[in-house]
Amino acid sequence: MANHASALKRARQIEKRSMRNKAYRTRVRSVVKQVRQAIAAGDADAAQTALNQAVPIIDKAAGKGIYHRKNAARKISRLSRQVSAL
Repeated sequence: MANHASALKRARQIEKRSMRNKAYRTRVRSVVKQVRQAIAAGDADAAQTALNQAVPIIDKAAGKGIYHRKNAARKISRLSRQVSAL
Protein backbone atom coordinates (compact mmCIF):
# COMPACT_ATOMS: atom_id res chain seq x y z
CA MET A 1 0.00 0.00 0.00
CA ALA A 2 1.08 3.58 -0.60
CA ASN A 3 2.86 5.48 2.17
CA HIS A 4 3.29 9.02 0.81
CA ALA A 5 0.41 11.46 0.81
CA SER A 6 0.65 11.94 -2.95
CA ALA A 7 0.59 8.17 -3.54
CA LEU A 8 -2.43 7.79 -1.25
CA LYS A 9 -4.22 10.53 -3.17
CA ARG A 10 -3.34 8.84 -6.46
CA ALA A 11 -4.76 5.55 -5.16
CA ARG A 12 -8.03 7.31 -4.28
CA GLN A 13 -8.19 8.98 -7.69
CA ILE A 14 -7.55 5.71 -9.52
CA GLU A 15 -10.31 4.00 -7.55
CA LYS A 16 -12.82 6.75 -8.41
CA ARG A 17 -11.84 6.71 -12.09
CA SER A 18 -12.00 2.93 -12.25
CA MET A 19 -15.53 2.91 -10.86
CA ARG A 20 -16.60 5.64 -13.30
CA ASN A 21 -15.04 3.79 -16.25
CA LYS A 22 -16.62 0.51 -15.18
CA ALA A 23 -20.06 2.15 -15.04
CA TYR A 24 -19.63 3.56 -18.53
CA ARG A 25 -18.32 0.28 -19.93
CA THR A 26 -21.33 -1.53 -18.44
CA ARG A 27 -23.69 1.05 -19.94
CA VAL A 28 -22.15 0.61 -23.39
CA ARG A 29 -22.43 -3.17 -23.13
CA SER A 30 -26.09 -2.85 -22.13
CA VAL A 31 -27.08 -0.64 -25.05
CA VAL A 32 -25.17 -2.85 -27.51
CA LYS A 33 -27.00 -5.86 -26.08
CA GLN A 34 -30.36 -4.14 -26.57
CA VAL A 35 -29.55 -3.47 -30.23
CA ARG A 36 -28.43 -7.08 -30.75
CA GLN A 37 -31.59 -8.42 -29.10
CA ALA A 38 -33.78 -6.28 -31.37
CA ILE A 39 -31.79 -7.54 -34.39
CA ALA A 40 -32.21 -11.15 -33.26
CA ALA A 41 -35.94 -10.60 -32.86
CA GLY A 42 -36.07 -9.26 -36.42
CA ASP A 43 -37.74 -6.02 -35.33
CA ALA A 44 -36.28 -3.36 -37.63
CA ASP A 45 -37.99 -0.38 -35.93
CA ALA A 46 -36.92 -1.40 -32.44
CA ALA A 47 -33.39 -2.12 -33.68
CA GLN A 48 -33.14 1.32 -35.31
CA THR A 49 -34.45 3.02 -32.16
CA ALA A 50 -32.00 1.09 -29.97
CA LEU A 51 -29.16 1.95 -32.36
CA ASN A 52 -30.06 5.65 -32.26
CA GLN A 53 -29.85 5.49 -28.46
CA ALA A 54 -26.61 3.48 -28.46
CA VAL A 55 -24.55 5.62 -30.85
CA PRO A 56 -24.21 8.73 -28.63
CA ILE A 57 -23.44 6.59 -25.58
CA ILE A 58 -20.66 4.74 -27.45
CA ASP A 59 -19.30 8.03 -28.85
CA LYS A 60 -19.29 9.61 -25.39
CA ALA A 61 -17.41 6.63 -23.95
CA ALA A 62 -14.81 7.01 -26.71
CA GLY A 63 -14.57 10.74 -26.01
CA LYS A 64 -13.85 10.04 -22.36
CA GLY A 65 -11.12 7.57 -23.28
CA ILE A 66 -12.92 4.48 -22.01
CA TYR A 67 -12.82 2.98 -25.49
CA HIS A 68 -10.36 3.79 -28.26
CA ARG A 69 -12.04 5.94 -30.92
CA LYS A 70 -11.51 3.29 -33.60
CA ASN A 71 -12.97 0.59 -31.34
CA ALA A 72 -16.07 2.76 -30.86
CA ALA A 73 -16.31 3.44 -34.60
CA ARG A 74 -16.04 -0.28 -35.28
CA LYS A 75 -18.82 -1.08 -32.80
CA ILE A 76 -21.12 1.54 -34.33
CA SER A 77 -20.29 0.46 -37.87
CA ARG A 78 -20.99 -3.21 -37.22
CA LEU A 79 -24.26 -2.51 -35.43
CA SER A 80 -25.36 -0.12 -38.19
CA ARG A 81 -24.60 -2.69 -40.85
CA GLN A 82 -26.63 -5.34 -39.02
CA VAL A 83 -29.59 -2.98 -38.54
CA SER A 84 -29.49 -1.96 -42.21
CA ALA A 85 -29.53 -5.61 -43.27
CA LEU A 86 -32.91 -6.17 -41.54
